[in-house]
This record gives sequence, structure tokens and C-alpha cells, in this order.
Amino acid sequence: MACNMACTTPVDVPGSTLPGRCQAEAPLIPAQKTDLLFVIDNSGSMSEEQAAIATELPAFLEALRKDDGVAQDFRVGVLTTSVYLQARVNGRVEFFPYNDQAGRLQPVPDAQGRPTAERFLEGGDPALLEKFRRLVRQGIKGSGQETPFEAVRLALTPPLSTLPVAEGGTEGFLRDGARLLVVVVSDEDDCSSTERPPPVVLDSDSSRDLCTEQADRLTPVRSYFDTFRALADGSGGSREVLWATIGPVALGDKRAELIRDGNVVRNADCPTSYGPGYRQREMAALFDSGLANLDSICRANYRETLVNIASLARTAQSIEVVNLPDARLLQVQVTREDGQIQTCSVAGGDLSYAPAQEDRAARLYFQSSCPRRATDRRLEVKVLCAN
Repeated sequence: MACNMACTTPVDVPGSTLPGRCQAEAPLIPAQKTDLLFVIDNSGSMSEEQAAIATELPAFLEALRKDDGVAQDFRVGVLTTSVYLQARVNGRVEFFPYNDQAGRLQPVPDAQGRPTAERFLEGGDPALLEKFRRLVRQGIKGSGQETPFEAVRLALTPPLSTLPVAEGGTEGFLRDGARLLVVVVSDEDDCSSTERPPPVVLDSDSSRDLCTEQADRLTPVRSYFDTFRALADGSGGSREVLWATIGPVALGDKRAELIRDGNVVRNADCPTSYGPGYRQREMAALFDSGLANLDSICRANYRETLVNIASLARTAQSIEVVNLPDARLLQVQVTREDGQIQTCSVAGGDLSYAPAQEDRAARLYFQSSCPRRATDRRLEVKVLCAN
């Protein structure tokens, strides 16, 4: 039967976003923005570990920049684990605040080791590697009470999160629409509290781990985790936070277990640790129950560890997309490590789509039937013709 004036197509339905003709331009995938925050233990036992991290940074950066179809736009800043020390000195309890650190982005040293006005590094900086290597070597004069969780909390919440970078804050470092990856590097467990002065008091007895013995007085790991997962960016959108740890856990199975090695407390199967990693492991597990984000500080070198962390940073399970007329017409082709191509779609339930809003770009979210993997070779976004 011939079509008369009343005939319509899906394109003509009021409110339809289906295009009436095929597009000449494919949807674009903007560069994935990731803000990297390394939290470096700068206590007296960390000289060799800092040097080992610096040695393997070329492999880390190479893995971070790997071309798998989504360009990377990253920047990196460094905090220390030093916030305070509550210690017993000559029979008296004294509180020592580390006000020049305590969640503040640390200045990038020049070639002579002198601090500059630069507080973070851009991924496109031609001198990135040499600057990054200097920046992760934070020295060994920091607090013997390592508090990476509290340092990160201070950095990511007011007043520091609203204080400009030039004044020691993190405003201007954390970008709207950027994922945040926190990387903790420490040979001791976390001993954080939001209280001032902190409730745990240390002494010089190396045969005891007072932070473990008084763990019930510390701020719960879950409380810190909830704070980090609830972070929003300047547009009001949720900030995706990832967490990785190179810490005092066992080399073989990443367990946290206190042992005594002579007069020193260590973690089992981690001979260069100084205490067990109960809290460090718990935080890593809250972010990833499979513990792919956790490795031992006692490794002979950190090349593989840092490459794995770079893969975590690179492989987001959501991407921005522009120039997409209707998500129902979308296909994403993912080339896997073995060369096989998996075709995924919103219509097939492999992807979900959040349309753009006034202050947020449109995003595609990969579901469990079509996950992005660190080993993927390529990712392409295509639109089918409606007609």
C-alpha cells in the first residue's frame, strides 16, 4: 500500500534524536583525564625503596601512554605520608605536626634538589621523566608515624581542596571530569587518625607495633574509604577514585601477618617491612576485592608492579563520547589481546549511556559482558545508519 501524508518514521517521532541521514563524522572519544597522586613514605627506612621507584618510572610512563584507542591526558603530584608524630620523649608525650607536608602537594625539585614553584607535572612535559624521578625521592626525614590515609583525606577535602596549588593546596590539580588514582608507597602500615593530637603515642621500642596494638583508637579504614568514594568534582559529578598500594604485605600471597624478627616487628614474607600491613591491605581490598591493586614493598624491583598500576590508570570502565546522535545506534568494537574483535552496544546491554548535561560530557559505561581490559589493543566507536 502506498504511503500517504500520515506515514512517519522513527526519525520523525517528536523528541527523536535519530538522524535522518548517515553521519560523515564518527563519534569522538576525547582523551581520558587521570590525575595521579603518589603518596611517598619519607620516613627513615625508605631511601632504597624511593630509589627503586624512580628507577622504574620509564616503564610506568610507557605503559601509561600505551595506545589502545583512548588517548591519555594525565598529570601527577606527590604527597608524603608525614602529617604528624605523637611520641613519648624523655617520659613526656609530645605532638609534632608536619605543617609543610600534611596533605600538601610537594614542590618539584630542580636538578640541584632545590624546591621550585612547580607543584605537579603534566603528562606532556618534555622533562617529565627527570622531574618525576626527582619528585618521588622525598628523602628520609619525615614522620615515623606513617599516615597516608590522613594525608590523602587532607589533600582532597577543604580547606586544602579549595586552596590554590600555589599556596600548597590541591585546587587546580584536581580536574573536573578526571579520574583520580592514588598510589601509596610505604614499608609500614597506616597509622591515621582525624583527631589532633592523635590518640596513638609511639616510642622507640621496635619490638612492638603500637599502631596495631592500638588500632581501635585509629580512624577506621572504612571511614576513610567512604570519604574518598563520596568525592565530587567541581561540576557536582561523582569523582571516580582508584587506589593502589605498594606496601608491607607478603611477597607470595599479599597477606598481612605480624611476625617478630629478632627485636623488629615485620610482616610475614616481607623482610624489609617494619610492621604488618593490616590497614593498607584492607584499604586496597575495599577498592578491589581481587587485590590486583596491591603489591609488596619487599620486591627486588617494582617494574612489573608499576606497569600493572599504569594499566589500572589507563583502563577506565567509562569513556566520554561526543558527536553521538542516538546511543541506540552505537557500536563499540574492542580488539582484544589475541586479535579477536568484540562488538558491544547499548541496545545489546553491553554498554550503558549517560547523556550530556549542561556541565558534564556524555559517557559510555562498559558492563561486565564487555569490560575494558588492560591488554586490549584498540577501541573504536561507530554509529549505524538509521536508514
